[in-house]
Amino acid sequence: MRKEIIINETANEIRIAITEDKRLAELYVETPEKERMVGDIYLGKVAKVMPGIRAAFIDLGLKQDAFLHFSDIGSTLGEYSSLIGDEDSDVDTEDGDDEESSSSGESSEAAASRHGSATTVAAPPVQAPAQSAPAAAPAAPSRNTRDSKWRDSLPDLKRGQEIIVQITKEPVGKKGVRVTSEVSLPGRFLVLLPFDGKIGISKKMTNFKEKRRLRRIVRSILPQGFGVIVRTVAQEKEESAIKADLEGLIATWREIEKSLKTEAPPTVLYKDMATTSSVIRDLFTDAVERVVVDSKKLFKEIRAYVNMNTPQLLDKIELYKDREPVFDAYGIEKEIATCLSRKVWMKSGGYVIIEQTEAMAVIDVNSGRYAAKREQELNSLRTNLEAAREVSRQIRLRDLGGIIVIDFIDLDDERNRKKVYDELRKEFRRDRAKVTILPMTEIGLVQITRQRIRQNILHSFSEPCPVCGGGGLVQSKSSIVNQIERWIRRFKSESGELRLTLTLHPSVAVYLKEGSISRLVKIQFRSRVFIKMIEDPKLTASEFHFYSVKQDKDITQQYIS
Repeated sequence: MRKEIIINETANEIRIAITEDKRLAELYVETPEKERMVGDIYLGKVAKVMPGIRAAFIDLGLKQDAFLHFSDIGSTLGEYSSLIGDEDSDVDTEDGDDEESSSSGESSEAAASRHGSATTVAAPPVQAPAQSAPAAAPAAPSRNTRDSKWRDSLPDLKRGQEIIVQITKEPVGKKGVRVTSEVSLPGRFLVLLPFDGKIGISKKMTNFKEKRRLRRIVRSILPQGFGVIVRTVAQEKEESAIKADLEGLIATWREIEKSLKTEAPPTVLYKDMATTSSVIRDLFTDAVERVVVDSKKLFKEIRAYVNMNTPQLLDKIELYKDREPVFDAYGIEKEIATCLSRKVWMKSGGYVIIEQTEAMAVIDVNSGRYAAKREQELNSLRTNLEAAREVSRQIRLRDLGGIIVIDFIDLDDERNRKKVYDELRKEFRRDRAKVTILPMTEIGLVQITRQRIRQNILHSFSEPCPVCGGGGLVQSKSSIVNQIERWIRRFKSESGELRLTLTLHPSVAVYLKEGSISRLVKIQFRSRVFIKMIEDPKLTASEFHFYSVKQDKDITQQYIS
């Protein structure tokens, strides 16, 4: 598979495209208004503890309090407490920040979720209750016993308590950021775990001798009390490069510790790399054929970073100098337009419809022009297989998260349904996010859950419509007119006034004037009120205002139901 990274910079935006076999696979957009937050470390303050939902809300000084689930809290709470592992505690750990989750900021979350680390709070130190496994579980525990165990498992968090947390998910809709108290610092070859003594090795490494070599190197240079996850990209790297990476991470952590002594919550202790830097740090490996940049400044910055960490990759970095925009030259602009559309056509003539909500996404597969060309079952299978490939690409490209339901074309043969399911699983192996796929049901539905880290790419290029509020539909003119007439009836039943001024959008005004006897005239006859109509293009189509001529003021709200 041919993989390339194309970077385009303008005055207010940086776009990073990752292509696979010359097709856009992932897109990252960095703007001043939508600053990347995942990976940032904060000193926060507990605002609420809600045992009913097993979570706490942390004040970080943002618009909404951060969400901290109890499962994201480490095994102990105490100032600078740590778990020190020995040789027997070394574990093989999936390297989520290398192949699964890095550039979108998932490295911190992936590292934290794959080790049992201790955590820290700045003050006051509180020790969590001990948790020991029972020797033998009772056959039928009473409800009181279960309630007692549930209460004992709750962390000892108190309102107003200071706590160090790291952002693992960007805000989505009206929801705030999600955080963890299991802090980690991602580097080029290692992920530093400040409160965990374990040494994790990427499961994607298959060479036992190389894993043993890396574990030996890390153990010999790792300070007491710290832990690391060795990333896949560390394979075959010299000890000096790994040591330099570790020293840089430890120096960063020491700076965080110093700031803890002077800063008061809520405050930022550490800002992770910008999107461009994190993409180069996490995704620029030997598997990438080249990196093309159209900005001299970014070109120099990337070369300086790569020269310091992986100088053998310097020759793969190119400065784009042609007059034609770099995204046009590589056909990326057209693919971006596709990812913003709800309908995506496939080569066979079939198409998929993608509808998104805050909680889930629904994808419908249709045969389109391909429908009548072949025998039904074979036609449906081929369309579904092509759709499986396109849907997996679109999900990654749009960065859809949460629950995803795909409605494939019905297949009668169970073996064919399994082929589609297997194709989906094969395609999603390229995805760095955690994905769970359930087998296809008899009615052709496939349910997928995909890790949500940031808002999908649609939000980087769009904002909710001020007219429809993001729903995609506006109130019909007849419905608005009916609303106006109901207002007049309420006004007439409570007031003796006979003259009103109505201001509304021009499109609704035109609708009221239609007919040999206009709708407005009919309303005036029925209500016995004279209405002067004024058009105001600044109003939305569903908005209207009534003014009392007698009182010389807006009285709309007085008679709204």
